[in-house]
Amino acid sequence: MKVLSLGAGVQSTCVYLLSHYGQIDRLDYAIFADVGDEPKAVYRHLDWMRNELGGDTPILVGSKGCLGDDLIMNRNSTGRRFASIPAYTGFAGTKEGRLRRQCTKEYKIDVVHQVLRREVLGLQPRQRIKKDTNVTMVFGISLEEARRTKGILKRMTQYPWMTALFPLIDRGWTRKDCQDWMTNLLPYEVPRSACVYCPYHSNEEWLRLKEAGGEDWERAVEVDAALRSDHVVNRKITQPMYVHRSLIPLNEIDFAGLVAAKQPSHPLFTEECEGMCGV
Repeated sequence: MKVLSLGAGVQSTCVYLLSHYGQIDRLDYAIFADVGDEPKAVYRHLDWMRNELGGDTPILVGSKGCLGDDLIMNRNSTGRRFASIPAYTGFAGTKEGRLRRQCTKEYKIDVVHQVLRREVLGLQPRQRIKKDTNVTMVFGISLEEARRTKGILKRMTQYPWMTALFPLIDRGWTRKDCQDWMTNLLPYEVPRSACVYCPYHSNEEWLRLKEAGGEDWERAVEVDAALRSDHVVNRKITQPMYVHRSLIPLNEIDFAGLVAAKQPSHPLFTEECEGMCGV
């Protein structure tokens, strides 16, 4: 069977629609791992997909809880005490450090695998995979992000019953190609899938989030501030943590000025969440 790892962003939505309209082999299932803090527009989009398109390819949703709540409560999905997002560390005016990213594996990859085992394959906890099992995991990674396939293919070596498929790369499609193809298929523009407080946001993304205001921006500010509360620890990290590389509290940053000055927000575009988290 073919199962799509659905992030509900541009690329994975495009793959789902390609299947829906018979442009690629039909998907049997799509699995969305909910971290609890996607933008409200992503959840509205996911509801639209499930209500309008989900009849022929079921969209299954799984979760390990709300990542933001766990960060605020100083825990991760396993109950241990460390922040699991790739936050920046240090003091304003100094060179920033970076924490290891655990959120992708714990709140996305592990959840997709759990839903696959329990709801698709019907396995009980710790039950072995049957010998004749053959699952193709389909990923919405576009041509300009092709380097992200390396990590997925490496991970797949742990699962001899599973293979990976990248239909957008096979077609030579970029993210813009996906957007262009979907222009007349949806009643709105597909939103970008990533946690509202993701440290991989560009300054342009932060500016859009701040200007839009509302619950998404308030949540990002709340989580950023919580990283520096007294009860939050990160193993032996003693420096304060931030979601922005400027090492300044999120609600104090002049994003318009940073965008105008073309100041970088993170080292590499290829580290962005969509394609790793929101595949």
